[in-house]
Amino acid sequence: MTRSATVTRTTRETSISVTLDLDGQGVGDIQTPIPFLSHMVDQLARHGGIDLTVRAAGDVEIDGHHTTEDLAIVIGRAVEQALGDRRGIRRYGEATLPMDEALCQVALDLSGRTYYVDRLSLPKAKLGTFDTELAGVFFEGFARGAMCNLHVRRIEGDNLHHVIECSFKALARALRDAVRIEGSLLPSTKGTLTE
Repeated sequence: MTRSATVTRTTRETSISVTLDLDGQGVGDIQTPIPFLSHMVDQLARHGGIDLTVRAAGDVEIDGHHTTEDLAIVIGRAVEQALGDRRGIRRYGEATLPMDEALCQVALDLSGRTYYVDRLSLPKAKLGTFDTELAGVFFEGFARGAMCNLHVRRIEGDNLHHVIECSFKALARALRDAVRIEGSLLPSTKGTLTE
């Protein structure tokens, strides 16, 4: 069974195309107009074991919000489509990862129900052209697109680059765990993993 998907989204603000393979080798080919965002999305591919191709354009002359949010939604939708009926998946994933002084935890449930809890508590700042509050925007958009329950927490860390990168790597590892095939049954007593 191939667990891959291609999803596109075009609006007056953005044009996004994502192709992913959940059972890939961690190869990323990421092109966005926001270099730090490209770097973070590449972490999802590499540490998630997902082959991921991204082509994103957006109205970054206004700011990076639309591009970041729409890209996250599209990546999430691609994950959701690639999972199919979610039969046999582990469903839950968790990772707590260090990066120098930073320590971040991500827990997710590929439940078919969208909920996002943000405990990053990041001050407003810029990393290159990336506004730090866009990290939360990305995670919330991903949760909506993937129809998952997602918690992201900063346990330690002051260097904002380290904290955000650590949280993206933790999402990648948690997702890698949650999409793993463990059997053939649907991991739900309800008989469905949709809203």
